[in-house]
Amino acid sequence: MTDWDLRKLRVLRALGEHRTVRATAEALNMTPSAVSQQLAGLSRETGVQLLEAHGRRVRLTDAAHVLLRHGDAVFAELERAEAELEAFARGEAGRVAVGAFATAIPALVVPAAADLRRRWPGLAVRVREAEAAEAYGLLAAGEVDLALSLAADAPSPRDATFERTVLLADPMRAALPAHHRLAAAPGLRLADLAEEPWIFGDSGPWRQITEHACGAAGFTPDQAHSAADWSAVLSLVEAGMGVALVPRLAAPAARPGVAVRELRADRPLRHVVAAVRAGAGGRPRLARVLGALQRAAAEHADGPAPPFSDHEQSEQ
Repeated sequence: MTDWDLRKLRVLRALGEHRTVRATAEALNMTPSAVSQQLAGLSRETGVQLLEAHGRRVRLTDAAHVLLRHGDAVFAELERAEAELEAFARGEAGRVAVGAFATAIPALVVPAAADLRRRWPGLAVRVREAEAAEAYGLLAAGEVDLALSLAADAPSPRDATFERTVLLADPMRAALPAHHRLAAAPGLRLADLAEEPWIFGDSGPWRQITEHACGAAGFTPDQAHSAADWSAVLSLVEAGMGVALVPRLAAPAARPGVAVRELRADRPLRHVVAAVRAGAGGRPRLARVLGALQRAAAEHADGPAPPFSDHEQSEQ
């Protein structure tokens, strides 16, 4: 029976994700020659060819894909084993690293960390700001233990690498200049803003969210200004330069020159999810942190976060 070298198997797994030896080396903080040596050693240990030339690069053989499929199961089982072993401890001490997008930190992570300090002073949260692409890379690499993102940015629910929990359905509100003719109009709908100049980013999920919400209301928003930082967006609105959709988490405090209106008839939402590595959800420390995040999310919610479909995820 082969003695598996998990370090080499992790290198192969990283190559399958990053595609090239150079990118794999950068992701693992190794040299390309070290990556090649690890893979050559794994090939000798398994007795099969794992790489084949493909132009100036290499690609995984069919045997390598079989090994990765079983390797993923091995890593998931190891995570489950560690979770069961940790269950023998109380889980009231230690450190949990959380990767989260910017607006989730003050709205969810900071209140959750304060909650944990009150309940279990020995349990510390280490926060790392990271947008989704980075956060899930850090989670897969073991650099963080839990990642927060929008559902639109999260891997598919069919991705067996992670376990996901919906934390919050965050309602989007319309931000208008305080002197706008519709600032106090009753029953405001998105369609009422169809002819207004709009403020949103040039790319990324928030552009998609804005365009999808407006499209569902029957119009295409006219982008007058491009901004992604919420402070910049609200400053432009306050200056009377346009309107914007702003999630409740991003603008909890009122600004004197901005009227923030609920869109109860349209009710556009974005979903916030938490993810852990497959098999790790049963770890006591992670369960405590996730519980604290759920309590923090409940403070912002009108009700329980509804489930979202794959279609909603792809559109938001």
